[in-house]
Amino acid sequence: MLKQITVFLENKPGRMEEVTGCLAAEDINLHALSIADTTDFGILRMIVSDPEKAVHVLKENSFMVKTTDVIAFATGHSPGSLHKILQELKKLDISIEYMYAFTSRHKDHDAIVILSLSDQNAAIEKLKGTDFPILEDDLLDQLNES
Repeated sequence: MLKQITVFLENKPGRMEEVTGCLAAEDINLHALSIADTTDFGILRMIVSDPEKAVHVLKENSFMVKTTDVIAFATGHSPGSLHKILQELKKLDISIEYMYAFTSRHKDHDAIVILSLSDQNAAIEKLKGTDFPILEDDLLDQLNES
């Protein structure tokens, strides 16, 4: 599993820029991000090069931050690649809370899908032995080198 950083942001101009400024000042790279909007605030979810450092610097700058374990799969960057993963999750009766994806420059991973599943530990057990292995914790190290 990977550590995802979640930041709760007020819906006002410049808040996202403040987050990226904090990360840039500490040389923390953004590998992927997703932002969801509600009436009063946004939920920014990020995969970053150094999650612990990111949490520390964001909290120092008065952001409300938490970490969450998420699951990552490598997939091809071609039609139907994501569909195959979703078919397997359906077959195993695994429910998705949210997901986002990004293309990768990593030599072994064309694209990477990040998922939060209803019961992560049970999902991991069900996924063992499938054609869709979960990427290990060293994925961040690999992405940082790419």
